[in-house]
Amino acid sequence: MRRRHLILVTTLGGLAATASVGWLAWRPNAARADEAIDDVCIVAPTFAYDPASGVAPTAAREVPAEARCPVCGMFPARNRRWAAQVIFSDGAVQYLDSPLSLFHYLQRVERYTPGRAAADIVALYVSDQATGDWLGADQAIYVHGSTLPGPMRAGNLPAYASEANALALVKLRGGALTSAVALRQSLPPGLQKLAPHAHPDG
Repeated sequence: MRRRHLILVTTLGGLAATASVGWLAWRPNAARADEAIDDVCIVAPTFAYDPASGVAPTAAREVPAEARCPVCGMFPARNRRWAAQVIFSDGAVQYLDSPLSLFHYLQRVERYTPGRAAADIVALYVSDQATGDWLGADQAIYVHGSTLPGPMRAGNLPAYASEANALALVKLRGGALTSAVALRQSLPPGLQKLAPHAHPDG
């Protein structure tokens, strides 16, 4: 009797598993059990401007510990010399973990921060890799292809205010100089996609 009961339970379990797999295969856009889920959307709200802060609405601000990068989900404050920020016309700011994430963000502002548009951006800042000071992203000099590890390991586009400092990095760790103008037009091959966080369209 016990053996028959075991066989019956095993059979029913197999049928249930088969039905479950079949339902997943039929359900539109369902994630299969043997597939990795790569549509991970990071919730990274902007930070409102505080008039009592004493800084101008378009000035760079220090990165709050709780701020998250909308592109990759990391905490920019943990790697301050790589951090970047975008300031909108109402003074709200979005923090990013690296210049690379910044240029990804600029390509799809509406995707990463719903309700915002590139036309509303009034200021962009990156961190000077040599000093940690904020500098205008469009005035910075970037190094592509060096072996300097950053928040996303390689390919983080370290930024510099000084060309001499940028060249010093190239001499030490390789790479080549590039500009914000070039990066806005097209990211170099190998930097087109950030992993593992992909955002579903729409």
